[in-house]
Amino acid sequence: MKVFSLAVVLAPPNKQSTILSSASDLSSFSFYQRGSVGEFMAFFTRTIAERTPQGQRQSVQENSYTAHVYNRGGAEQLAAVIITDQEYPVRPAFSLLTKLLDDFIAKVPQSSYNTPAAISFPEINTYLQKYQDPRQADAIMKVQQELDETKIILHKTIESVLQRGEKINDLVDRSTALSAQSKMFYKTAKKQNSCCLIM
Repeated sequence: MKVFSLAVVLAPPNKQSTILSSASDLSSFSFYQRGSVGEFMAFFTRTIAERTPQGQRQSVQENSYTAHVYNRGGAEQLAAVIITDQEYPVRPAFSLLTKLLDDFIAKVPQSSYNTPAAISFPEINTYLQKYQDPRQADAIMKVQQELDETKIILHKTIESVLQRGEKINDLVDRSTALSAQSKMFYKTAKKQNSCCLIM
């Protein structure tokens, strides 16, 4: 079980999202892949945060990754996203996202959301390290029963989150935020994963 990325995102409805604070652990990737993987994780984070309605939680699987997102909405218009491997349990992931948003709102003034570079929230790195073990998040779950009251929508692929007719490949091709190297990494990984399908 592995947590690759954790982020707090400003996600106003029908507008482009902005990552306010993030942390990642890409040590399982080769040194030369880390830049491309990091860019793709940021792109994936922004995309699913924008496409998750306010007040909802959902899980999205793409290749060997699962992204869990909680778009709290409200006055702050914040969402939290965690990208893990597929083995990471759902309940602790959402518990962590709730705790992360509570902590972020308590420590970072809303007036600083306009300048993400000036936001200092080092606690996100602590969360990333501490919750590599999902049993840490389970203790929080006993206190928070909010998850039982909230509907979790599990989408098997990111394609089901995207708007009708939109394909992830088209989004990657159109994205100005991704470098050519990141696009090539995505296409190569997708091609290699599809060639070895066992029936």
